[in-house]
Amino acid sequence: MILQFISRESSLILAVTPANMDLANSDALKMAKEVDPQGLRTIGVITKLDLMDEGTDARDVLENKLLPLRRGYIGVVNRSQKDIDGKKDIRAALAAERKFFLSHPAYRHMADRMGTPHLQKLLNQQLTNHIRETLPSLRSKLQSQLLSLEKEVEEYKNFRPDDPTRKTKALLQMVQQFAVDFEKRIEGSGDQVDTLELSGGARINRIFHERFPFELVKMEFDEKDLRREISYAIKNIHGVRTGLFTPDLAFEAIVKKQLVKLKEPCLKCVDLVIQELINTFRQCTSKLGSYPRLREETERIVTTYIREREGKTKDQILLLIDIELSYINTNHEDFIGFANAQQRSTQANKKRAIPNQVIRRGWLTINNISIMKGGSKEYWFVLTAESLSWYKDEEEKEKKYMLPLDNLKIRDVEKGFMSNKHVFGIFNTEQRNVYKDLRQIELACDSQEDVDSWKASFLRAGVYPEKDQVENEEGSQENTFSMDPQLERQVETIRNLVDSYVGIINKSIRDLMPKTIMHLMINNTKDFIHSELLAYLYSSADQNSLMEESADQAQRRDDMLRMYHALKEALNIIGDISTSTISTPVPPPVDDTWLQSGSSGHSPTPQRRPASTVLPPGRPPAVRGPMPGPPLIPMPAAGPSSFVAPPIPSRPGPQGAFVANNDPFSAPPLIPSRPARVPPGIPPGVPRRPPAAPNRPTIIRPAEPSLLD
Repeated sequence: MILQFISRESSLILAVTPANMDLANSDALKMAKEVDPQGLRTIGVITKLDLMDEGTDARDVLENKLLPLRRGYIGVVNRSQKDIDGKKDIRAALAAERKFFLSHPAYRHMADRMGTPHLQKLLNQQLTNHIRETLPSLRSKLQSQLLSLEKEVEEYKNFRPDDPTRKTKALLQMVQQFAVDFEKRIEGSGDQVDTLELSGGARINRIFHERFPFELVKMEFDEKDLRREISYAIKNIHGVRTGLFTPDLAFEAIVKKQLVKLKEPCLKCVDLVIQELINTFRQCTSKLGSYPRLREETERIVTTYIREREGKTKDQILLLIDIELSYINTNHEDFIGFANAQQRSTQANKKRAIPNQVIRRGWLTINNISIMKGGSKEYWFVLTAESLSWYKDEEEKEKKYMLPLDNLKIRDVEKGFMSNKHVFGIFNTEQRNVYKDLRQIELACDSQEDVDSWKASFLRAGVYPEKDQVENEEGSQENTFSMDPQLERQVETIRNLVDSYVGIINKSIRDLMPKTIMHLMINNTKDFIHSELLAYLYSSADQNSLMEESADQAQRRDDMLRMYHALKEALNIIGDISTSTISTPVPPPVDDTWLQSGSSGHSPTPQRRPASTVLPPGRPPAVRGPMPGPPLIPMPAAGPSSFVAPPIPSRPGPQGAFVANNDPFSAPPLIPSRPARVPPGIPPGVPRRPPAAPNRPTIIRPAEPSLLD
């Protein structure tokens, strides 16, 4: 919870530590060091100075000599529990705190930099500096927000909800904008391009050129069924007689049966386009959300019109197929004819795909190819007319494997329980391993649309979907492979003729379907929205009910106006603020390696720092020279996990002058500068009590109460 607040760059950190505890192991300083390694925001606060053991003080810490911080330490003395229970007020507590620092011999020289009032002043100064530093960025941020709101607020400045002129104008503008948006989504536009997914016309184009061809190819892939039907047709036409020639009636019967199968994929294509068309115009009506009744009526009118066009479009498509059924044109320039049917029996399939022609490239995930079965890995796949290869990445330098497409088929695979990917499988019809010891490799895509697109690409390469052949297992051997050679030649001839003619019809249908749907449905819908939608809206309801605002829109308008005026007022206030405040420079950095080592769990032995350490303002730098008092005793090495503050003895010096002064609140006397000193080595076993200086008596602080008490 603490880190949530002190991690903000705009916060000041008061690292509070009691004076009677180990400073080097202070949790507050450790946490402050984590979020403020430069020490720019951390101020040390030492409390309970009045509760330290007799004969010890925190002078070196408060002077920032021992365990220094960049912004130093401030000592405070708060009320004790006894004072709180005794109803001691804050003024008396502040006076007692001031009296403590002025009367204590170790703190009197820095009493003006100690205490709660000085801490208040320091924090106030830092707050002022922070406000001054953030004002320019705050002003620019407010100005950018104001500019972004001005365009929308301009419409609301003179807004009158009940003005009929405004309602008429808004209705016309919204219907016109709806028509423009719908046309842009269908025809494509350079502005407001969606880079995350396909929408509008792009999805319809995908239906025309990927989904619809896939549905057409799916219905003609079963070779065994087709050959069996041809053999039945030939035998039934000949009846009891044995035919010598290939009957053309069998060809027409099989072709018409194949053409009837075109109706289902064509009608499915219309349904898919209608669904995308409805989704597209509903995306456009989302801008009418401010007026719920208008949006509802618009969706109802346009949906009704699309459903009307759906019936006419389907009738026209069925009419196209009936026209193809009415006359079998065997004189078509692309039809191979009876003479060439048998010669092209083995060449027809080879000419469909150019060898080594790249059909598709893209990323796919192989689910069952990793070290542990059930794992998955992503590869870059390249599908050609003859093989399927996958590489480590799209540079196609490191090929992992190349799989020939012979005898391969596709089957649907259910996605895993915890997986959000859509999966399909590739297997060998001769029960051979496809890759290493795998009979089937499972390929996964992010969406079902990608799966359908890859399936269509595999169909172009001659890899067809699997089909259940339960019925075929019973009589297929007898009916297909028990034919005599003459019947087999006739079946092969008609098979090639059917394949040629159905290919011509498929090519024609693939070309006419998008044109028919565009003309009878999409273009008519666009024209209806442009020219007739407004009239239908006026006839369906009165203008007042259509243009009735939603409660959310009214609330949004009021919030926007309030925000606009608040931003203007804030900019005016910032413009009136004077930034000519007194700035306090950032203190220079100090050696705080003690804190870093302390945060790692070890407590270093505190050593008194030489006089070259940065001192607080008001204290002159020390001069090297002889020490006019008892030498400093170094501490023995502390253990790795504890730090013991050394007891500081009473310091000799001009204390008598201060005690003799009758005015306890007069200015503290000047303290002579303390020269640098290096503690001499103390052999082990020597007591820590400082010896008296030669020829000079040791001054002992009197125990009787002073005049201040």
